[in-house]
Amino acid sequence: MHDDYMDAGGRATHGAVAEVESRLEQRSRAMQEQLPKIAFRVDASAQISTGHFMRCLTLADELTQCGAQIRFVSRHLPEYLANLLAAKGYELAMLDSAENDAAFDELAHAHWLGCSQAQDAKDTIKALSDSVWDWLIVDHYALDSRWESRLRQTAPKILAIDDIADRQHDCDILLDQNYYADMNTRYAGKVPDHCQLLLGPRYALLREEFRQLREQVELRKGSVQRILVFFGGVDADNYTGRAIQALTDIGVADMQVDVVIGAQHPCREAIEAACLRHHFTCHIQTNRMAELMAAADLSIGAGGGATWERCCLGLPTIAISTAENQRRQVADAASEGLVYAPDLKYEFDLVIGRHISSLLENSCLRQLISRNAMQAVDGRGVLRVITGMGCSGIVMRTAMADDSESLFAWRNHPAIRAVSRNSGLINWEDHSRWFASLLTDPNRVMLIGQRDGVPIGVVRFDIQSHRAEVSIYLVPGITGCGRDLLHSAEMWFAQNRQDINVLHADVLGGNERSHQLFLSSGYEVESTSYFKKLQ
Repeated sequence: MHDDYMDAGGRATHGAVAEVESRLEQRSRAMQEQLPKIAFRVDASAQISTGHFMRCLTLADELTQCGAQIRFVSRHLPEYLANLLAAKGYELAMLDSAENDAAFDELAHAHWLGCSQAQDAKDTIKALSDSVWDWLIVDHYALDSRWESRLRQTAPKILAIDDIADRQHDCDILLDQNYYADMNTRYAGKVPDHCQLLLGPRYALLREEFRQLREQVELRKGSVQRILVFFGGVDADNYTGRAIQALTDIGVADMQVDVVIGAQHPCREAIEAACLRHHFTCHIQTNRMAELMAAADLSIGAGGGATWERCCLGLPTIAISTAENQRRQVADAASEGLVYAPDLKYEFDLVIGRHISSLLENSCLRQLISRNAMQAVDGRGVLRVITGMGCSGIVMRTAMADDSESLFAWRNHPAIRAVSRNSGLINWEDHSRWFASLLTDPNRVMLIGQRDGVPIGVVRFDIQSHRAEVSIYLVPGITGCGRDLLHSAEMWFAQNRQDINVLHADVLGGNERSHQLFLSSGYEVESTSYFKKLQ
């Protein structure tokens, strides 16, 4: 953080701080809206696979931590996934599985829907007609702006999850969690001007266990002792069985091999038998995926959402695009060094063993992929998404005149002074002049973040031309929410100051926490400053 107070002595006064914070809390609670009601429109089937559903479920689980009420709307959903929703206490509205080929539109994945978009919109509106919804989250390649526009009467805000950028959207937030070389331009002209774009694996929707285990895993070094095989929840073309055969052909008897398949895998019995024959461990519909990834030294698997789970835990992966919509994702991730993606085309069975052997013998390459992967995905994407939705529990507001005493007390706290450019105590007169000037300066914005009505931190933006310098600190005694506070402030600033396109921060050399905060929040190191005192 930094400040620009005069270097002056003084004393911190605290008498009115409790009263001020009480007023702030009362005002914040009065402004808080009702707990959000959020609906999801998503399908899962042998054709669609389960990836869309699972990432929506991850987002739903995190939203419930913020008090949200959840309802899923689906036309196609296996019974075991419906049971999973019931076990979590989520509502499920199943639409009729009407088939009407003549009504399909021109979208490449229109047949996934099972009816026209108009019919699906009508059915979805009916399924949600008993309540008022704050957000509608749609994750479906067969639905576009025509469907979304009709659903505006049901939910004023729409979040669209997409991967392939092949259609128009009418949404308030567009989430694409994949890495693409052109990810900053691929939705140009396909979303409304007001749409907030959440692009790249920084926003990957990963479950809580991945965030937790990330703190325990290390870069993969040395030899490979354990291999993980996982090709998604459906794997209709049985890449799992083919990978098992490749591993047995090259000989991995001295390694532990974990094979994960879904309960509905079309070759389940054959895979279980092969694993038993070769002393591999077969896991069916496991809830230990994060644990297995953290324990493995090498993985063989499909693209899709599992790519970012493996990256989060630094697991080097031979990634195979098992569907057309994965080809670009896997290729661009490989070009960035996040995965190893051999150009197999249609020769998987002939050459996959050769690539496995090559990677087994190249520890430096595995370590490089592991490092790149962990730098790209920190496991906090779902938190960034709910912050973008305004559901993180952190409410940002501009500072007001009656915040002065609280800010004065916080800024003079020893923990805050220790990381400030000016570490001296600030006297009340200097603070009052500075704060009054700040409140009337259009090129300075000070925000106070609150959670449950309690102030948790301060973020200031000092604007010059099209850049803004960021200063941030947590209220003394508050810990563990610096990144959430920073991201909430960035979201507020992006919405309210669209003339600014670059944020930067100056951090003292010894302030390691702030360095990590900005690096983990997507900031890049721009320059290095040096100084020398002359005698």
